[in-house]
Amino acid sequence: MRDQHRFDMKAWLLWMVGFLAFPIGGFLALAIVDRIDDAGSALVGGLLAGGVIGAGQWLVARRRLGDPFAWVAATAFGMGIGLFIGAQVVGYGTSLGDLALMGAITGVPLGAAQALLLRGRVANAWIWAAAMPVLWALGWTVTTIGGIGVDSQFAVFGAYGAITFMALSGVLLDRLRAATPATQPVRPVQPAAPSSIA
Repeated sequence: MRDQHRFDMKAWLLWMVGFLAFPIGGFLALAIVDRIDDAGSALVGGLLAGGVIGAGQWLVARRRLGDPFAWVAATAFGMGIGLFIGAQVVGYGTSLGDLALMGAITGVPLGAAQALLLRGRVANAWIWAAAMPVLWALGWTVTTIGGIGVDSQFAVFGAYGAITFMALSGVLLDRLRAATPATQPVRPVQPAAPSSIA
């Protein structure tokens, strides 16, 4: 029997494949709303990119994330609201500091929405909510330092940031899984023995 606390390398590698959803979601948002340079483009771009990212995450970790429609909707909604607020706070700027702050703000509703769905599936789901602002800010930081043309005002960070984000969030998801108490097997009810009449 497999040790529950052991790191699940296979599930982590599969989760890593989900990084592809980030550039796909980003390009979809770019094709439909163009730059994230006003409130409308931030909201719609966030919803679009978030929906694709949520779908990608669910496809690579469906057993851990539960209902696909709920996960995709929560990710789209969380990212849409987060980008709507975050982009306005930084004035749609694209400096390293602006994008890191925008990412942190985006991660707040995104992490909260996803953590609500994880609550019944992993232990300490609140840690997921707390980590998303940090990891989302890190994704933008890595993308910017990596030389990606962030001046184009994308809805989501590029492949460098996506790989970093998925690598670290995958480790976190695995550790939350490992901390979750194993469910006790349900014992079948034994039929009562027929009473004998003396």
